[in-house]
Amino acid sequence: MRNFSQAKRIVIKIGTNTLTQDGGVDAGYVRRIAGQINSLLQTNRQVVTITSGAIGMGANKLALGDKVINTKMRQACAAIGQPLLMAEYRKSFARFSITVAQVLVTAEVLNNRKTYLNLQNSIETLLKLNVVPILNENDSVSTEEIGTAFGDNDRLSALVASKIDADLLIMLSDIDALYDKNPRKFPGAEMIRTVYEITDKIKRSAGGKGSTHGVGGMKTKIEAAMIAANAGCRMVLANGRKKDVIGRIIAGEEIGTIFMPKRKLSNRSRWILNSTTAGVINIDDGAMKAVGSRKSLLPSGIISVRGTFEKGDVVMLNDKAKAVTNFNSTELNSLIGKHTSEIRKLLGSNRRDVIAIPEDIVFLDY
Repeated sequence: MRNFSQAKRIVIKIGTNTLTQDGGVDAGYVRRIAGQINSLLQTNRQVVTITSGAIGMGANKLALGDKVINTKMRQACAAIGQPLLMAEYRKSFARFSITVAQVLVTAEVLNNRKTYLNLQNSIETLLKLNVVPILNENDSVSTEEIGTAFGDNDRLSALVASKIDADLLIMLSDIDALYDKNPRKFPGAEMIRTVYEITDKIKRSAGGKGSTHGVGGMKTKIEAAMIAANAGCRMVLANGRKKDVIGRIIAGEEIGTIFMPKRKLSNRSRWILNSTTAGVINIDDGAMKAVGSRKSLLPSGIISVRGTFEKGDVVMLNDKAKAVTNFNSTELNSLIGKHTSEIRKLLGSNRRDVIAIPEDIVFLDY
């Protein structure tokens, strides 16, 4: 369970509160983390780091305190803070002759299959060059409301771990572990050392958002654990300020909470599952039963279509599954209730004869 001797590819996520001190990045802490990662590299492991802290560092530089509220101001602070943040990482890792690379990611990159694969190729190449990739959400240009895309990089870290088939995700936070209730409100809260299944009870007790400059909280960490679990990747949530925390986790010490994987999906299935949906195809019970039995989705089972989307987009099937559609929303509306044989008569002989194939349908069940 906590035997990580065979974990060769590790993703380490560092939260805003863990990384910063008095509003700015704690340079001493970054140096200690660099030393711990260097120890992993010396054992022929590969490490990818996900960092937060750019917004907080920018706000500190401008002496804004807690005034960073709206999206535009957060974007501006991210643009100022990101180079300052990377300068600290480069300086700290240079002490160990380690080269780091900055990789900025938006939700749009991960939702598009082509750019999603390009990200994988980029990270794989950097790892082969013995470079430590340092990823962060590109808050300064993100078209989504900051914080809704990844949640203080918690989800991003799990998506990256999933994408590169990591063996272990270590999430360093100001939270010691998962508790059965909020320990800040309930002194008698009990620590949960091992999670085999993320139940509805765990989801409900996760709570809300995090700090002023960070947007993560236990909720996004639970979401990250679910993403990692679908990739067959173990995740450890621990207090990042514990001495030599990374080395102790790798050594198998019972620190924090370990989330065990439940299933391992294919890379494409993981992309489908983790993509933002562009619309909804409502289907009848018979069609849902059929796709659940690994059969293709046919037009005869469609009840209605919601949203505007293109061929190749990821859509919801009711509220139970996600699928890559072979038709756009306008075409699908014209096919509702039709027989498969009518597709090519209506839309042309070169079109697929099913709405979605089994390999492009993934159920949400954790």
